[in-house]
Amino acid sequence: MLRRKIQSPGPALPGAAGLAPQLLDALLLAARRFCAAPAPRQLLTQICLALSALALRAEGGVDGLFARMPHLPAPAVLELLTVLPEEAAQDQAGDTGVDAAARCRFTRELLAHAPAVLDFLHSQSEKVPADDDGVPLHERNRRILRCLLSWVRVGCFSETPATTLATHPLLTFAFNSLQVPFSFDVAIEVMTELVSQHQELPEAFLSKMPYIREVLLLPALANRNEKIIAGLACLMCEVGQAAPALVAEGGSQALALADALLRCVAFISEDWEIADSTLQFWCSLAHFILGSDVKTAKRNASQVLFLPVFSSLLDALLFRAQINTDEHGTDGAPCIPDGLAQFRMNLEELLVDICLLLGAPAYINKLFSRGWDFSSQSVPWKEVEVRMYALSMVADTILQDESPFDFSMIMHFVNILSSRTPVELNGSLFMVYKSFGDVIGSYSKWLSSSQSNIKPLLLFCASGISKSVSSNACSLALRKLCEDASSFILEPQNLEILFWISEGMDKGNLRLEDEEEIVSAITHALSSVHDKELRKSSLARLLCSSYSAVEKIIDIDRDNSLRQNPATYTQSLDLAVRGLYRMSALFGHLSTPITSGLVDDDIILVLLGIFWPLLEKLFRSSHMENVSLSAAVCRSLSSAIHSCGQHFHVLLPKVLECLSANFLRFQRHDCFLRTSAKVIEEFGHNEEFGALFVRTFETFSSASSISTLNSSYTCDQEPDLVEAYTCFTSMFIRCCPKEAILASSSLLELSFQKAAICLTAMHRGAALAAMSYMSCFLEVVLAAVLQSPECIPNGSPGVALIQILARCGEGLLSNVLYALLGVSALSRVHKSATILQQLAALCSFCERTTWKALLNWSSLCGWLQSTVLEDAGSDYLHSRTGDNIRNRQEYMQGKGGRTLKRIIRDFAESHRNAPTSCPS
Repeated sequence: MLRRKIQSPGPALPGAAGLAPQLLDALLLAARRFCAAPAPRQLLTQICLALSALALRAEGGVDGLFARMPHLPAPAVLELLTVLPEEAAQDQAGDTGVDAAARCRFTRELLAHAPAVLDFLHSQSEKVPADDDGVPLHERNRRILRCLLSWVRVGCFSETPATTLATHPLLTFAFNSLQVPFSFDVAIEVMTELVSQHQELPEAFLSKMPYIREVLLLPALANRNEKIIAGLACLMCEVGQAAPALVAEGGSQALALADALLRCVAFISEDWEIADSTLQFWCSLAHFILGSDVKTAKRNASQVLFLPVFSSLLDALLFRAQINTDEHGTDGAPCIPDGLAQFRMNLEELLVDICLLLGAPAYINKLFSRGWDFSSQSVPWKEVEVRMYALSMVADTILQDESPFDFSMIMHFVNILSSRTPVELNGSLFMVYKSFGDVIGSYSKWLSSSQSNIKPLLLFCASGISKSVSSNACSLALRKLCEDASSFILEPQNLEILFWISEGMDKGNLRLEDEEEIVSAITHALSSVHDKELRKSSLARLLCSSYSAVEKIIDIDRDNSLRQNPATYTQSLDLAVRGLYRMSALFGHLSTPITSGLVDDDIILVLLGIFWPLLEKLFRSSHMENVSLSAAVCRSLSSAIHSCGQHFHVLLPKVLECLSANFLRFQRHDCFLRTSAKVIEEFGHNEEFGALFVRTFETFSSASSISTLNSSYTCDQEPDLVEAYTCFTSMFIRCCPKEAILASSSLLELSFQKAAICLTAMHRGAALAAMSYMSCFLEVVLAAVLQSPECIPNGSPGVALIQILARCGEGLLSNVLYALLGVSALSRVHKSATILQQLAALCSFCERTTWKALLNWSSLCGWLQSTVLEDAGSDYLHSRTGDNIRNRQEYMQGKGGRTLKRIIRDFAESHRNAPTSCPS
C-alpha cells in the first residue's frame, strides 16, 4: 500500500521535500530489518520497490539512496540494486505519474553509479561459500545475475571500452553460470541481452561456440534436458543474428554454431518451441547470403559452403514438421496440434529461402529423393504429406524459376488417393489430401497440361472435398483446375465427375465458402461449353438440387404439419440456405469478366425465369423471419441483379416491393435495406424508376425501427440497422435522379437528423457509418452548387439539399464535436475533420455567390470564418475544382486541412476521458 501511495501521491502524501528524507530513512530501516529469514522475501522486494519509486520522484533521490546504501546488509543492497533500474522504463502496471523527462534524469543519475554497482557485483561474485550472510551460494549467484540483468538492460556497460568488455569478470561469471542449473536461465538472459546491445560481443561469443556445443549442448541433448537446450538455442540464435557476416564466412566456430542449431532443430520434444525459436536465425543467415549487398564472388563462396548445412536443415525441418499424432478437434474432425500448426505457418519464409539457396531443381529433388515403395499399401503417408506441404509453400518460387518438373510421382500418389473408398479416408490421411490439394491448386497449370491427368485430378478433388479438413484445399484446387484446363474439362466423363461433386454437396457437411468455390469452379467449366443447349441444360442441372431445397421449404409453408418435427424443419432450412448461397455463387461467377462474354442472354433469361419465381414465393412466406434464410435470399438476389443487369428491369417493382414489405414485417433484418441499396446502385440512374425509389424510401422511413433512431442509446442498440439505413440513404442521394431527390426532401431531412444523432453513438461502426452518410450528403451539395455558381437553378436538387443543410447544420456541427468526446473519439478524427472541412468549403463558396441567400449560419459564422477553418475550406474547394477534381477522395489536402485535422485530434485526445452526458 505504501509503494502504491508513493507512486500515486495524494493528499495523505504530499510531495513536500520535508517528508522524503524521513520516509527514505524509515524504508531503509525496514529493509535492514527484513532482509533475512524468517522475513518473507517478497516483503524486502516491496520495500525496495517503494524506495525506487521514492528515488524516482524526489530531487536528488538516487544520490541520496546510494549514499545510504553502505549501511545496508549485502542482501538488501542486492535486492535494491535489482529493482532500481526497472524504474527507468515506463511502468506497465499503470504508474503514469512520472513524465519521460524525469525518467531520463533518473536513468542518467543511475548510470553515474554504474561503475560502483559493477564493482559491488564483482565483489559479491567472488565471495566464498563460507561468507556468513545467511544466503546459500547458489541463491546468491542467482540474485547477482538478476541484478546484473537489470543493469545491463539500462545500459551499464555503455561506457566500457570494447576491448575490455568481452573479458569483463562479470561476463566470465555469467558464462560460467551456464554450467549451474539453478542459475542457467538468468545467465542466458544476461548474455542474450548483452549480445543484442553490444556489437563487439558476438565475435567473442562465437569463439565459445565449440565449447558450448561440446560441453553444454551435447550432454543436454543426450539427457533430453529441454530447459538447457532451449536456453542455449536462444543464445546461439541471438549471436548468429547479431553477426550474420561472421557466420557467413564459414569458419570452424561458425560451422560449430550451425551444427549446434541443426541439432536443436532436429531435437524431438512434445512441442515445437525449440525448433521454432531457431527459424529467425536461419532466415537472417539465408537473407545475408542471398543479399545484394554482398559481393558476388563472396556470396557464391558462402552459398557453396552452406549448401550442405541448408540441405541438412531442410531434412531436419521436414522431420519436425511431420504429423505424428492423430488428434481430433471438438467436432471430431482430425486436426494437428496447435504448436505444430504454428510451426508450419512460421516455416514458409525459411522454406522459400532454402529453395532459393539450393535452387528449385535441387530443392525438388531433395523432396522426392526418398526411395519410397510405390505399392498403395506401404506408402509412408506422413513423409509424403510433409513433402507435399514443403512443395506447396514454395510454389511461387518454383513457378518463377520455370525449371523442368516431373510430376509423375505426384500423379502416382494422386491415383492412389483418388481410388480410396470413403471407409479408408480416416485419421491423418485427410491431412495428406489437404497438402496434395494445396499442391494441385498451386501447380494446376502445369499439372493440367496433360489431358490424361485431368480425370484422376478431378477424382482426387472429389475425395478430398468430402471431409472438412481437406475440403477447402481441394475445393480451391478444383476451381484452379477448371480455370486452367477448361478445354480438357469439357469432355463428357469429366463433366459427369463435376456433377457428381456438385451432388455430393447435398449432404450438407461442407462449409458455405467451400460450396461457393465448388459452384464457381463448375460454373466456369460449364460456361465454356460450346453447345448452347448443353450449356443451358448443364447450368440448370447444377442448380437443380438448390431449387429443390428452396421448393421444399416453400412446401412446408403450405403444410404446417411439416413444421411439427423441429429437427426436420431445421435441416430443411439449412439446405435451403445452402441452396441460395449456391445460386448466389453461380450468378456471382457469371458476372466476372472471365465468363461474362461466354453466357448469352437466353441462358440468363432461363436461369432468371426459374430463380425469381422461387425467390418471390420465399419473400411472401413466413420463413423469412429466419435471419439466416433472409440473409441468404438477399445475398442471392444481389448477385443475380449484379449479374443479370438490364434483365431485371421488368422485375424491379416486384423486387423492391418484396424487400420493403419484408422489412416492415421483420424490422431487425437489415439485409433488406442493404439489398435495396444495391438495387439503387445498379438502377438509380434510370429516371423511369424515380417514383419507385421514392416509394421504397417512404416505406423504409415509416418503419418503427427507423423512427426510434432518435437517440445515441437506440443507435448503440441497433448498430447494424444504423449502418444499413445510412448505406441506403447514401446510395439514394448519390444515384437517384433529381426528381426523386426533390420529391424526397422531407425524408432526406429526417434521415439527415437521424444520422446527426447517430454520430454520437458509442458504437464505432454505427458512428462511422453516419459520418460517411453526412460526408456523402455534403459532397452532393457541394457538387450541386459548383455546377451553377452564378445562379440558383429552379428545380435543382441542390436547392433542396442546401435548405436541409441550412436548417439542420447547426445540430450537425454540435454532434460532430460531441462525437469527439470519450474514449473512442480518436477513430473518428479523420471523418469529423472531413465533415468540418466540407462545411467550411460550402460556407466559403456560398459567401461569394448567390447561394448565400439559402445558406446563412449566423450562429456559426464566428468559428467557420476563423483562420483554420477558412484555410481548410479553401483547400477543400481547391481540390473540387478544375483538374484537382480527380483527387476527390483526398479531402485532407493542403496546410489548412492538415492543421484542422491536428486540432481536432488534439481536442479528441484531451477530452477522451472527460465525463459526457447524452445530448438533448
